[in-house]
Amino acid sequence: MNIAIIGYGKMGHEIERIARERGLSIKAIIDPKSEGATAKEISERSLKGVDVAIDFTHPSMVIGNVQSLARLKKNIVLGTTGWYDKTDEVRRIAEKNKVGLIWASNFSIGVNVFFRIIESASMMINNIPEYDIFCHEFHHNQKADSPSGTARSIANIILKNVERKKEMITETSREKIRPEHLHVTSTRAGSIPGTHIVGFDSAADTIELKHIARDRSGFALGAVMAAEWINGKKGFFSIDSMMKDLIR
Repeated sequence: MNIAIIGYGKMGHEIERIARERGLSIKAIIDPKSEGATAKEISERSLKGVDVAIDFTHPSMVIGNVQSLARLKKNIVLGTTGWYDKTDEVRRIAEKNKVGLIWASNFSIGVNVFFRIIESASMMINNIPEYDIFCHEFHHNQKADSPSGTARSIANIILKNVERKKEMITETSREKIRPEHLHVTSTRAGSIPGTHIVGFDSAADTIELKHIARDRSGFALGAVMAAEWINGKKGFFSIDSMMKDLIR
C-alpha cells in the first residue's frame, strides 16, 4: 500500500515514522515549505501511484485539499481539525468523486476508547440527577482551535446521552450556569500535552475520567491504521466505523 503525507510538520514526520514501521511505502510528501517534501502541491504527477493520502494541515486548506485529492481519485484520511462547519461540503466532494474518506476529531485509538467509556458513563449518570457534569481540556499554546475538536466530540457524546443537558457552553460564563448547560472549558499554555477531563460532580463526591496524550505517536498510529482501513473503500466515514470493526 502506497501513501502520501499532506503536511510535513511534526505530525507528518511522526506519521512517516509509524507508516514505515508498519511496512507502508511513502510515495509522496506534499508541503509547500518543507525541504524534506517531495513536492510543493497536490497534482497528478506528485501523487502518482498513491493509494491513500493522509492530511494533517490547516483548517483553511481542508476544502482545497479534499477537492484536489478527490478529483485524482485518491482515498483520504482527514486528520486536520477545526473544519467541522464544512462537514456537509466535504461529504459531498467525497461522494461526488466516489472516493473513500475517513475523518476524526482525534485519531488516537486511546481517545476513541475514551469516547466509549464516556458514552457508557453518561448513560448511567443520565439516571442519577444528583450529578452535574463538566469538561475541561488542556493543550500547548500552539493549538489552533479552542475548545479542541476532541472536547467538542466529548461534549456531543454527553449531550446525546444525558437528557438534562441541552446545550454546550464554551465561553467564560458571565452568569450562573443553568442546569441544562454543559460547560466545556479550555486552557492553552506552554507545552502541555493534550489532556481531556470529564467530571461528574455531586454534593457527596466527584468522579473524573481523564485521558492524557504523552506524544504524537498515538495520533499517528491511528491515522496510519485509518489509511489501512479506508484503502479500497468508497464513501464518507467517521472513525466510529473503523472502531466498530476494531473492537467488535
